[in-house]
Amino acid sequence: MRPADDPQPPTSSQPVMTLLDQLSRRATLRVLWELRSGPLTFREIVVAAESNSSVVNTRLHELRSHGIVDHAQGGYRLTDAGKELLELLLPLDRWARRRMG
Repeated sequence: MRPADDPQPPTSSQPVMTLLDQLSRRATLRVLWELRSGPLTFREIVVAAESNSSVVNTRLHELRSHGIVDHAQGGYRLTDAGKELLELLLPLDRWARRRMG
């Protein structure tokens, strides 16, 4: 069962909207960002993402089902698709550092 404040976003006929719906879910971007430097264990992700284990578990399950994250010896890591997605987020990081940092 999903928490009441975190409903499953509707699936859109436009893939970009489906992606943005997924990325906007609580802790999704934070999980992706924390995996940028390499594999992390579940507990390390929970601590780094400053979230609770239930939310992180749900996000990891969703990200795995989309082929963005996988689990191997050493913990969770970005797949090639996940690394490609992260590369698209890096310009946002640069913008944020200039404008908000």
